Order: sequence, then structure tokens, then C-alpha cells
Amino acid sequence: MLTKRIIPCLDVKDGRTVKGVNFVNLRDAGDAVELGAMYAAQGADELVYLDIAATVEGRSTFIDLVRRVAHTINIPFTVGGGISSIADVSALLHAGADKVSINSAAVRNPGLINELALEFGSQCIVVAIDTRYIETSEGVFEHIVHTHGGRKPTEIRTIPWAKEVEDRGAGEILLTSMDTDGTKNGFALELTSIISGNGNIPVIASGGAGNMEHFYDVFTEGKADAGLAASIFHFREIDIPDLKQYLQDKALPMRMTK
Repeated sequence: MLTKRIIPCLDVKDGRTVKGVNFVNLRDAGDAVELGAMYAAQGADELVYLDIAATVEGRSTFIDLVRRVAHTINIPFTVGGGISSIADVSALLHAGADKVSINSAAVRNPGLINELALEFGSQCIVVAIDTRYIETSEGVFEHIVHTHGGRKPTEIRTIPWAKEVEDRGAGEILLTSMDTDGTKNGFALELTSIISGNGNIPVIASGGAGNMEHFYDVFTEGKADAGLAASIFHFREIDIPDLKQYLQDKALPMRMTK
């Protein structure tokens, strides 16, 4: 079994880390670079930085932040938010990011996934899927892909979309359940398990972590390769070394720091 990964997520606005519930009601959680350095020192396996205002404010501020992060931390990190072209990805990778995450642009132009995988390699292309369980226009409830930071529902069903992005060359899926995001009631285990079971690329589970047991559940029942969380790490409700020790004690393979 491959080592399971613990990934803090830092939603960034104006260089600060912010956190909300169900994608709204944001509050400040600290300096994005300082937090990243702390997580790296604690033994986080990777980091994810999401520029939540990218489509509104432009990219230059975030690229400067990416450079500072790359000079400060020694673990892989993924960046996302408003990425829509080969030029965007090139700029962020040259600034020091290890991977990029695309969402709205991939939905708008699925061929972009193919183009990016061909240009940069699948290993650095993550497709983020923000999903909510809603009633469709046909009157049935389905897991539906949302774009624009979770604000806009599409007509795309989440489970077949996850398979499509893999077929187009994505190297990883970042799956966020908007129904569980920020609630601390646990990850969306059934959905995560289906997507992990249907595909052959790693799935990062996001949305709902509230305690250590939730991570164990998403790695076992949910079959996720990585667990991502934000507020429980930002506000020190769970410390990463304690979490990794807990999971290792439950016989899950973890990368442990000395």
C-alpha cells in the first residue's frame, strides 16, 4: 500500500490565509507563507495553495507569493485558482510550484486538460472537482460539478467527469464535497470511494475533516490517497504529528518525520 498523505490547504486572499464554511463566511487564519513553513516543519506531505480571488484580482500578487513559498518550504506544493491557459501554468511552475490545480477552465474547455498534460506532464496536472448533491433539471438528485469557487452549478455529473479528466491526462483529482466542506462532520466517504474505485489516479479527499478518525475513515472506507483539510490545522485543533502517529498506530502507511 502506498503511503497516505496529509495535505493542509491554504485558501489565499491578499497574501493571507482565509477559511469559511460551505465556501462562504471567510475569516483570517494567518500569513500564507508562515503557515506553510510551519506545516512543512510539522511533517505535512504536501501543501495546496488556492488563490480564491484570482479571477477577480489578477495573478501577479499570487505569483509573488508562490515564489516566496518555493524559497521557504521544502515539500511539494500545488497551486490553483483562475488558471485557464498554458501560459498561466508555465508562469506558476516557473515561480516554483510543483503542481497546478484547474477546475472551472477544465469544465469550460475539457481539451485544456489534454493540452496541459502534453505540455507539462500528467504528474503536475491536478483537476479539482467541487461537487454538491443537488436536484437536477430532470428532477433527480445527483452529485453535480460546480465551478467559480463553488458558486455555479453545471449540468455535469461528478462521477463520469472524474473518469473523463483521468482519461484526458490529469495526474490527480482533488475532490471537494461542498456538502461537507467546513462542517467537521467527516468526509463524503461514499462518493470518494466510488471515484477512487472507478479510477487509476490518486484522489485527494477534501471537505469535512473534524477529527483524526475522519482521516482514518477516508483512507480506509473512502479509499482516498490523501486527506486535505484547512481549519482544523490552521486553528491547531489537530496537529499534524499527532494525526500521523494516530494513523500509523492504526496500521496505515505514513511518512513520519524524526
